[in-house]
Amino acid sequence: MVDTVNSLVTRLHEVLVQILTEGSPAAGARGLQDVIARAAALGPDAAWIAASGHASLAELAWAQGEAEPAIHHLEAAVSGGYNDCLSLHTPLMLPLHRDPRFQALYGLMRITQADFDELLWLHREMRTMVREAQQASVDNIGRLDTGVSLLPQAPLPTREPDTLGLLITRIDVAAVQTALQQAAVKAEFQRSAGNTSLSLIDDTWDYTRARHDAWYADDLDERRLRAAEARAFVERPGADTTLVPCPPLGSLTYPG
Repeated sequence: MVDTVNSLVTRLHEVLVQILTEGSPAAGARGLQDVIARAAALGPDAAWIAASGHASLAELAWAQGEAEPAIHHLEAAVSGGYNDCLSLHTPLMLPLHRDPRFQALYGLMRITQADFDELLWLHREMRTMVREAQQASVDNIGRLDTGVSLLPQAPLPTREPDTLGLLITRIDVAAVQTALQQAAVKAEFQRSAGNTSLSLIDDTWDYTRARHDAWYADDLDERRLRAAEARAFVERPGADTTLVPCPPLGSLTYPG
């Protein structure tokens, strides 16, 4: 099969989801390296995909305390258009701020105010998704019904970004969405199957409560769906589209 930008985006998404769900840095690194090599073969149109792979490799390397590979991959990512300055202000990345090489690379990144608005939304949404998933897990404890609750997610922005770096962060957010939904569905099917089995062998199974749990869960699902839809990104009218340096290193607080 011949690679295209769209097929590589799909493959990159799969690799990122694998990293998030399986927690295997070595396997994830191999997958990212493969995506980078295939993106390089496609030329300039896929440069941002390679940059995304390098950015993820930089994070994996730094998480394992490997500064040299982290800087190397970050340099390649920035060269390919990576400009997610908020990701570089997460607690994990803060110690790297002291490295002069990192400081120099950060100074090369450019973004527009319109893109930064979306970037802020994307990172806030990732944090919101995690909190929603945690709360949904708590809400589903003890349910006796056999329904399966999905985990609604806010729609990703569809505006034409001023910089290709925004596409990288959108893929990151999409991967988090998929990973959280997969985990939620897996847990829900296990609960549902367990309840089905128990209801067949337990003569005292509380069907009245099961029906109430199903009704309550459906109501929660509907409220979560409406809340997710309401969180959709809304572009600010008149937001500046002039390319400028990212906010100074250390000036940003990662959104909670």
